[in-house]
Amino acid sequence: MTDPTPPTGLRGAVDLSALVQRPQQQPQRPANGDTVVFETDDAAFGSTLELSRTVPVVVVLWASWSEPSTELVATLERLVRARDGRLVLAVADADRSPQLVQAFQAQSIPTVVAVVAGQPVPLFAGVQPDEVIGQVFDQLLELGAQHGVSGRVETGEAPSNDDDTAEPVEEPLPPLHQEAYDAIERGDFEAAASAYRTAIAQDPRDSLAVAGLAQANLLWRLQGKTLDTIRTAAASAPDDLDAQLDVADLDLSGGHVEDAFDRLLTLFAKLDADGKKRVRERLVEYFEVVGTEDARVVAARRRLTNLLY
Repeated sequence: MTDPTPPTGLRGAVDLSALVQRPQQQPQRPANGDTVVFETDDAAFGSTLELSRTVPVVVVLWASWSEPSTELVATLERLVRARDGRLVLAVADADRSPQLVQAFQAQSIPTVVAVVAGQPVPLFAGVQPDEVIGQVFDQLLELGAQHGVSGRVETGEAPSNDDDTAEPVEEPLPPLHQEAYDAIERGDFEAAASAYRTAIAQDPRDSLAVAGLAQANLLWRLQGKTLDTIRTAAASAPDDLDAQLDVADLDLSGGHVEDAFDRLLTLFAKLDADGKKRVRERLVEYFEVVGTEDARVVAARRRLTNLLY
């Protein structure tokens, strides 16, 4: 059993490359249309990732052959439902979701992580007591609130008689954000990027649209490419800027944030003016994807500034 990791901050990007060639499908849900507890996998995780921008998502990587997995899933479902839609539970079969297993660096089954605003938060592995899981969930809700993720999904239960104390339901997304969300769900990253660019043109201070555009561009660039092809090309041509930009995209999408930053910053000094401009623009995109207040972004931005001046 692994001791729970208190959710103290966001920890970098989930493996978005797993979504690049996914089928055009919605998250797999039980027949009753459950919005609080549902299945996900490599192919359907794009929608789960987007949902994490509204409500913290608890993800459990489990296996049907593992008795502790079955026990833990039942416990998690009960404790998540007790939060009245402020948390949701995404259940991923590890055998059918190898990219999620890799992205979340799961060393054992079952493993529980969370996703908040598109960023992973390690929680714990193995079966834990109810009171421990409850404390972790309470901390997760606090973390979500700190990052503006404090929405609520409809649970389908009868409304309380005390309407004045009911949790507010998350406001609908602005139309252009919803358009981009829908485009990402169907794998049309070009359309998503276009919607976000329009939102930024209408309101240059729309920081969520700026971050969304950076993420859509990342997915768009990776579309149709495979991990082996990208890494082979980068290894065989260490001075090829396009190849190095591709593998940096892959590193970032897989959660290897510092590797992506270091790769491009190390390459920076060798490049001509045009190459330096391309790397600087790519890094600025990465900063938006990871979060401009993230400590790794602050360090990379400082290093980039020193290289520029």
